Amino acid sequence: MVNNDIRVFTGNANPDLARKICDHLQMPLGQAVVGTFTDGEIRVEIGENVRGRDVFLIQPTCPPANHHLMELLIMIDAVKRASARRITAVIPYFGYARQDRKVHPRVPITAKLVADLLVTAGAQRILTMDLHVGQIQGFFNIPVDNLYASPIMMPFIRENFTNDLTIVSPDAGGVPRARAYAKRLTATLGLIDKRRDAPGKAKALNLIGDVLGKEVVILDDIVDTAGTLTQAANVIMGHGALNVNACCTHAVLSGPAVERLRESSLKSLVVTDTIPLKDEAQHCPKIIQLSVAHIFARAIMNIHREDSISSLFEIQF
Repeated sequence: MVNNDIRVFTGNANPDLARKICDHLQMPLGQAVVGTFTDGEIRVEIGENVRGRDVFLIQPTCPPANHHLMELLIMIDAVKRASARRITAVIPYFGYARQDRKVHPRVPITAKLVADLLVTAGAQRILTMDLHVGQIQGFFNIPVDNLYASPIMMPFIRENFTNDLTIVSPDAGGVPRARAYAKRLTATLGLIDKRRDAPGKAKALNLIGDVLGKEVVILDDIVDTAGTLTQAANVIMGHGALNVNACCTHAVLSGPAVERLRESSLKSLVVTDTIPLKDEAQHCPKIIQLSVAHIFARAIMNIHREDSISSLFEIQF
């Protein structure tokens, strides 16, 4: 049980995860009204005293990303003006992370813009999970703790995928993560060579690595429209794999994603609850959701007590 100096609040992005985190912390979720006025403007009212308290605001910026981001910014401003001692934005899924560099002339670096907005609003620390690229931590001039889903993903893989195993990254950017998993699971490593023709559209071209007769796990941080994932699964099965599964931390699952998963050669898709599953996804038999609430609860408790959370940054069992 944490002491009276801590308060945890949430917006409307993922209240179920916030309640699970509070259950692990053995404390109630803070009282707050987060809604809209009749014209659609966001209304926030914190329902309890936060003066001098250590405040944690749990809000992934999942779809609708703009609305949930504005909720978070306004909540930060509300507790700042109510004299909170420290404000930590707990963002299990950090939206806009894929816009982290200029890939063409005259395009924004939106991840940096969002970082600036959070700091300007009054956030003093960021707690997130499996950033799309770790370099985004450098966009902030405040401490950023980037947790990993590996403490739940690795045991699941080890217990459920027992045949000769290959970990496959769906692109070059995910190779360090896939290599770390493969090393600890004593598995071989594979890579999908792909070309992205437009945002949200990618064509899987070739498989690097041997998957013949093996059980394969595709490892990624985000599954959005599932186009890359399902194409990668088809390529892998075409190279003689025994079966193909996928583990992705953030289940955005926009557009035709769920239908693509149903019709794909994927045997299963394992995700976490950083983003709440849509109704359609909840009824898809291929999707398995694991909770990361205990990981965030441990991080929140250690931050509050000024203890180290370095063990949570390591990919581990």
